[in-house]
Amino acid sequence: MTKGFDCSTPLTAQKAAAFVGQGYTFVARYLVPSGAKALTKSESDAISAAGLELVSVFETTASRALGGRSAGLADGATALQVAAEVGQPEGSCIYFAVDFDVSAAQMPTVIAYIKAASEATPAYTTGVYGSYAVMEAVYAAGACSRFWQTYAWSAGKKSTFIQIYQYLNDVMANGIAVDYDESYGNEGWWNKRIAPEPPSYPLTVNDANAIIPFLSAGYGATSSVPAQNEFHRLANELRKVSGQSLQ
Repeated sequence: MTKGFDCSTPLTAQKAAAFVGQGYTFVARYLVPSGAKALTKSESDAISAAGLELVSVFETTASRALGGRSAGLADGATALQVAAEVGQPEGSCIYFAVDFDVSAAQMPTVIAYIKAASEATPAYTTGVYGSYAVMEAVYAAGACSRFWQTYAWSAGKKSTFIQIYQYLNDVMANGIAVDYDESYGNEGWWNKRIAPEPPSYPLTVNDANAIIPFLSAGYGATSSVPAQNEFHRLANELRKVSGQSLQ
């Protein structure tokens, strides 16, 4: 289990570092095209540099999923554009929010929305944020592959297959309002930290020329033409990496 939070306030580098210092592993931010809560490229850079993982969530209005399939296709297309702008790598997850108490009658429309959003974002995995009822219904329908449940509207129930669980809302931490989350693996989060280049170990001319005679001895000790060709190739590889002329 890992410790995280979500917020509608953009994080500065200093605030991101403060959360890391308090043991937080991830933050969920809004992958939307505009507005005060929108994740930007510069913010994603700062969050990544601080060492936090990012969870992307698309939400314009709480009940947007009631727009059904057409809304899901449109939101998926928008999410793709914003993901490219902020640098979210393909293969990570975009969660689509269902941020209200969905009735049984509304659930088929919600499922159609999530299916369409998934269809529109083939390079990314697709997730849904919502209540226990939403988790269970969307999972049963096979509409997406990642699940982020909120305790709100869930009546104390918790799905067994979820990746993220939001367990407390509207808390002040490091000077901003946040919701607390925990996660259990396979979240689809992302960051932009670049792995360091592996160290190089150059071969010196002296070392290469100390090894080549052993290959020459092997060459002379066999009458097999394929084996001789291989000894010759290996000797030339040593010459190549040490900056010498091939023979």
